[in-house]
Amino acid sequence: MTSNLDEKGLRSIFYKYDLFFIDIWGVLHNGHTLFENSVAVLEELEKNKKKYVLLTNAPRPNYTVIEYLKKMGLDEKKAQNVYTSGQAALDKLKNMNLKSFFHIGPPRDFDLFKTFENQKTEKIESCDFLLCTGLFDDNQTDLKFYEKFLLDHTKKKMICTNPDLIVDRGNVTEFCAGTIAKIFENLGGEVKYFGKPYPEVYEKAFNNLKGKKVICIGDNLNTDIKGANIQNFDSLLINNGIHKNEINNGIKELIKKYNVNLNYIQTELKW
Repeated sequence: MTSNLDEKGLRSIFYKYDLFFIDIWGVLHNGHTLFENSVAVLEELEKNKKKYVLLTNAPRPNYTVIEYLKKMGLDEKKAQNVYTSGQAALDKLKNMNLKSFFHIGPPRDFDLFKTFENQKTEKIESCDFLLCTGLFDDNQTDLKFYEKFLLDHTKKKMICTNPDLIVDRGNVTEFCAGTIAKIFENLGGEVKYFGKPYPEVYEKAFNNLKGKKVICIGDNLNTDIKGANIQNFDSLLINNGIHKNEINNGIKELIKKYNVNLNYIQTELKW
């Protein structure tokens, strides 16, 4: 049964857990500003000597997200707890025998691949594999474009550094790399994902999870909550995130629709 923490707050259950995996976008901020109540939760966890990781499906290295959070006003100590799907992908790619790749995504994401940028090709026809971090700046909404663009290249493998399908930037919903990866899979292509809900990112984000009682907090049932289920962790859904327009149908219907188990819900992360 799913419990609502809106009245009791996270303070009513925090003592049960050794480690908190906390999503960033939709939980800690909305793409523009930090949520004060969420930052206060981090303060309380620190006071109570609880471990937490700010685990995000951001297609960028850790240091980029850390600097972004600091500019938003998060103090450096808290920001250092970041681990990104981009970092998980980068660490893996460094140990692979990389050949030429074609980058699908905006130029701002390319800091992830600076160490092997000489292997980037300008034409998709001449690459060995596809590296997807998001959508092209001039094709943010036309998904038919990607179906046509990728149709003749499904024999190449795609690496997706952000499994999220969508994200809310303020009040605007945007597509993420996961949407492009799903299009590629539907065309018959093979995708290797880095990030939630896939187990590797949790193991990379925190050394030695064995014996830890863990809870995952996020606003995405497909990634945050499904990832918790796969790892056999408890979960808390922040329902004012990307599912806010679906929650009106009731939490039971939402759980059934996404085929997940959910321990707790809360409108916003609050102590």
